[in-house]
Amino acid sequence: MHFLVSLPAGRLLRIKGNILLPRPMLQYKLFTVYVFFQNLFCGCGADKRQAGFEIRPAMYKIEKVGKMAKEEVLESSGLALAADNNFWTHADGGNPPVLYKVNEAGKLLQTVEIPRTSNLDWEDLAQDKEGHLYIGDFGNNQNLRRNLRIFRVKENQVNQLDTIQFHFADQVAFPPEKGKRSFDCEAFFYHDGQLYLFSKNRGRNKMVKQYKVPAQPGSYQATKNDSIRIRSMITAADISPDGKTVALLGYGAIYVFEVKDQDSIFNGRRYCIPFGKSGQAEGLVFINNADFVFSNEGGKIFKATKRRD
Repeated sequence: MHFLVSLPAGRLLRIKGNILLPRPMLQYKLFTVYVFFQNLFCGCGADKRQAGFEIRPAMYKIEKVGKMAKEEVLESSGLALAADNNFWTHADGGNPPVLYKVNEAGKLLQTVEIPRTSNLDWEDLAQDKEGHLYIGDFGNNQNLRRNLRIFRVKENQVNQLDTIQFHFADQVAFPPEKGKRSFDCEAFFYHDGQLYLFSKNRGRNKMVKQYKVPAQPGSYQATKNDSIRIRSMITAADISPDGKTVALLGYGAIYVFEVKDQDSIFNGRRYCIPFGKSGQAEGLVFINNADFVFSNEGGKIFKATKRRD
């Protein structure tokens, strides 16, 4: 049996037996259970019915290849390919504004502090061909934020910091009512001078919305280009170097799109790749035109190698 007890500070404790759990801790534990069951029962049937995904579990060989040491890398919430073909990653909100460079096995190679900024809620990384890294400080779990931003730094000169500020063109309430909270974002990539962002829909309809903003310093209105219904919450995104394939990372599944039009990514042929138990997967990056690497929040690194027909 469960009881709710009101505390003077307005917080609640759930009493189960003799265990007391503060509400934030309870929410975290419930979310962990949610992620566990999403991974455990990660079938793509709903995605096939609702959005026409082809279910292709054998399309990629997925294997664990590394693990970051927790005492060295606090979390892995995003991934980007470094110039030397290693990987940049970072921790989630509330942690220091630091980038970590690791190799595929998870060994820490470099720690770089980003000056004159903070980590309100860093959620993903992207990179362009001119040596810029883009840090997505746009986590918005409660749909309350009015200060969404993306930092741009030179990989080899992080003291030169630029900021891209934006707001979602279709958000008019902060927050919207619970069933319409579709303005959280944890996934983006760079392509052809634009940053493409993907919502982590917490609303009823589970529509993932695609937005874009210029990859230049300034303040912008993020316009919605496309949307698609996906069962899982999207936590990372990337595009292949040749621009022909997009991968979106969910809990227990990866969604792969053959791109025909950058502004209509969801209109091409699409596949749902279930990958089973991986923990809370948070970062993804292509390493060539076919294969990609992804990581979970606990620092485990997985490699997805496309099977050649």
